[in-house]
Amino acid sequence: WSRGRPGVAHVFAFWESRPFYDSFMARAHDRLAAGQSGTYKDIQVKLFEYRFDVKTGFEPRFTDADVVRVAHCRVHPDRVEHFATMQEKVWNPAMAGSPGMLRGLFGEAPGQEFLVLSMWQSAAERGKYRPERVERLSQRAQTDTDVAALAGDVVQLEPSWTV
Repeated sequence: WSRGRPGVAHVFAFWESRPFYDSFMARAHDRLAAGQSGTYKDIQVKLFEYRFDVKTGFEPRFTDADVVRVAHCRVHPDRVEHFATMQEKVWNPAMAGSPGMLRGLFGEAPGQEFLVLSMWQSAAERGKYRPERVERLSQRAQTDTDVAALAGDVVQLEPSWTV
């Protein structure tokens, strides 16, 4: 659940391959979606392709994490490669060196959209990633020049939702 927006849930699904995803969408999806009708007010779905890890080899395992930080970025078309390079060369090493940061991923969707997902041992450890440090990293990476829009959230994991 969102830590900052009551009543907002984030659901992350990880697929072994695009053919498995396509098969699910062509077969079981509509039946499952019909069974959930009326259980939510609004839904937004976006498919991101894995581009690279944040810190170490990403695995969609949530049992050792307490919170997830998610950032959805829309990047200016002429800044896409710079943005990806800065994620890999500036942001990743900084996050990897942060106490309590377990692992994460950097994904890309059509239309110059990116997802940065980082998993943390606890909200307290995530809180050590201080705003002033983020500001310095943002200036170094020229994030304001790259990013047209940014939406982010800190998500409290619900163990009973993990399958």
